[in-house]
Amino acid sequence: MQQHNITPLDQAATMDLAAQIEPFDSFWEGPEDVESGYTKFEQFYRCNYLSHIPEDRGARILVISCGPGYFVNMLNRAGYQNVIGIDSFADKVQHGQAKGLDCRTERAFPFLAENKRAFDVIVCEQEVNHLTKDEIFMFLRLVRESLTPNGTLVTHALNGANPITGAEALAQNFDHYNTFTEYTFKQVLEHFDFKDVRVFPLNLYVFYKNPFNYVAWGAATAFGIFFRAAFVLYGKSNKLFTKKIAASCKSPS
Repeated sequence: MQQHNITPLDQAATMDLAAQIEPFDSFWEGPEDVESGYTKFEQFYRCNYLSHIPEDRGARILVISCGPGYFVNMLNRAGYQNVIGIDSFADKVQHGQAKGLDCRTERAFPFLAENKRAFDVIVCEQEVNHLTKDEIFMFLRLVRESLTPNGTLVTHALNGANPITGAEALAQNFDHYNTFTEYTFKQVLEHFDFKDVRVFPLNLYVFYKNPFNYVAWGAATAFGIFFRAAFVLYGKSNKLFTKKIAASCKSPS
């Protein structure tokens, strides 16, 4: 890995992050009706993420920015027995605790710094767009130190390659500092020696009981084909045009 003049990990763990309105280490995408989110997000997470989580049901898993514990709940229901969720907002965590989920009020950076080689899997439930580029560097260093060798990181981001939502995704939130593409996601993860990097699209249309989702899925697919053809004309190789993209990768051996 290329070396940089960057903040030591012990200092990075105690510094204030740039995002103050919607900080990275809390979950901001849940519905006002918190209870309804357990069903909706379980289906979304199962369809998009579950295949990227190691099959070992005894794996030690950390969910960062867990909010009410939607991802923790999905993993528990899928049979995973050793899942911890952390979120910096106690009122959100209380919802998960009331459902018997192992959710804790913690700030992400200090928690990672205090738990070296403690987890086989780390999942980020909040987009890394809520971190500045310098903070993303610090975060990935902390994650790498908190994972066991060959541990799995799963994270997601807003897709800057989408011609419709890319620019708006950056401007829609005061605490959005960047967007990613398939290339830049892989680029930054490989820079920190993560291996087997796979960037994949996040499908929003997973609620199959609603007929509109089939129409929306078809339209989104057609847009994707058009966008890819248009990008090729400009010498670009982008293949993923969903609103959000995710990445899974392995920590160094």
